[in-house]
Amino acid sequence: MRIVPAVLLACALLVSACTDRDKDFFPGYVEADYVRLASPIGGTLAKLHLKRGDKVAQNAPAFVLEQENERAARSEAAARVEHVQAVLANLRKGKRPDEIAALEEQLHQAQAALQLSASNLARQKQLVASNFIAPARLDEARTAVEHDQAQVKEAQAQLRVARQGARSDEIRAAEDDLNAAKAQLAQADWKLDQKTLRTPVAADVIDVLYREGELVPAGNPVITLLPPQNVKARFFVPETVLGAIKLGQDVNLRCDGCGASIAAKISYISPSAEYTAPLIYSRENRSTLVFMIEARPAAPDNVQQITAHLHPGQPLEIRIAGVKNPT
Repeated sequence: MRIVPAVLLACALLVSACTDRDKDFFPGYVEADYVRLASPIGGTLAKLHLKRGDKVAQNAPAFVLEQENERAARSEAAARVEHVQAVLANLRKGKRPDEIAALEEQLHQAQAALQLSASNLARQKQLVASNFIAPARLDEARTAVEHDQAQVKEAQAQLRVARQGARSDEIRAAEDDLNAAKAQLAQADWKLDQKTLRTPVAADVIDVLYREGELVPAGNPVITLLPPQNVKARFFVPETVLGAIKLGQDVNLRCDGCGASIAAKISYISPSAEYTAPLIYSRENRSTLVFMIEARPAAPDNVQQITAHLHPGQPLEIRIAGVKNPT
């Protein structure tokens, strides 16, 4: 269990002491959930678009860190993608037209040689039949035909391979390289984008933590924002009335100079005690055990105007219909 800060208790007691009205309220104060803008990548703060006190719209420029290294990395990644794309296209389309023309010419030569050797074999057969040459000459002619036929088949196979392009496994490897290059480019784009931040919501600029030219470590907030919808009331109720409190319950917030009370709804009930006196639990002192409660303004469409009067740390009186403060 943690101890309620002495300053907050003092503020609560001050509100209680400065009013002579009925005691059907619970003392509290204004709290807020801040939005802190930071880059996951460090760098020198090159441009700061906001200053403390500004009211900014959603997606407004916030700040820019130096980007030279990230731009160079992106250019390198983009060049690698183009290179791998060219390699893959070359593998898919096969050899160049001049190389294919040369293979076609080799095929024509092999076919011509086969035609010549076939004609020579036919003449040798006629001469052997007329007993002009020995039968051994016929075997030489047959061997020449078989050799030329093999040359034709080889030239045809080379031409088919040239027209088909690279082997499937080579193309698949090149496709994997291309996917890896694209992923590297996407990573470079992401890193470059992280150096330029914009406001995620409409908000008030509460603080600016760095100035242009300063080195911002990775993850360190540069600007603190407070969206109007993140303002809330925080108060404490004794253990004896905790059972009468529930989420979504209507409450009214009052503060000095706020005019009319502000309608709100309970948004959080602490599951554990926030403060207890150093005493043994008993019927007599169990009221010293208090639980933290949070409530948010109940009119989201008009929340900016409603929360204009509420500032973090400001004392509040919180009234809950039907619930009295026993203290």
